Amino acid sequence: MKTSNDATRGWLPQNMEKLGRERSLARGEILFHKDDATVGIYEIEEGQVRLSRIDQAGREIVLHVAGAGDLIAEASLFSKVYHCDAVAVTDARARLYPKEALLTEFRRNPKAAEAFASRLAHELMALRTHLELRNIRSARERLLNYLALNAGADGRTIALQGTVKDLAAQLGLTHEALYRTLGQLEAKGTIARTKDKIVLKKATDV
Repeated sequence: MKTSNDATRGWLPQNMEKLGRERSLARGEILFHKDDATVGIYEIEEGQVRLSRIDQAGREIVLHVAGAGDLIAEASLFSKVYHCDAVAVTDARARLYPKEALLTEFRRNPKAAEAFASRLAHELMALRTHLELRNIRSARERLLNYLALNAGADGRTIALQGTVKDLAAQLGLTHEALYRTLGQLEAKGTIARTKDKIVLKKATDV
């Protein structure tokens, strides 16, 4: 399983590393609830953690499925409460960096603050891409664009973070629509699927 390493922590001042507090999570365990008092930001070291909210109709809206090396709850540095629920999708390990210690270091060390701002800027770019995907009306085109954008180094293999139902929520599709679209693409030989990955088998017209 992929794990976080020092290369993923370019945003973190070196003297803050020792302040991180590790927490192990079993699948389904809550890391924090919406409206819990904030204590800091988390880096996922292993496994996946789902960030979600419940809408007025009682439906869960998946905001993100974070994997190894991802930061979550960055806004907690400037908020009194968390704005979503964080639940382990798999067995996972997360490291907490206390907010007051981070803010103190960022005020003292402008280069550290700049590195963190750079990290947030890249995350904002990724969020905008995600929102653009959700504006694509065709389920097939939305899925194929997602696969193309998230392919690994080989340009073909997409590692799934969480379940297919989680992916459907991220894409703004019903899980029935996503299963149907996956089945159609698989039948045409466009993709191949296993439990934890999707492989693009041939070029598409998207």
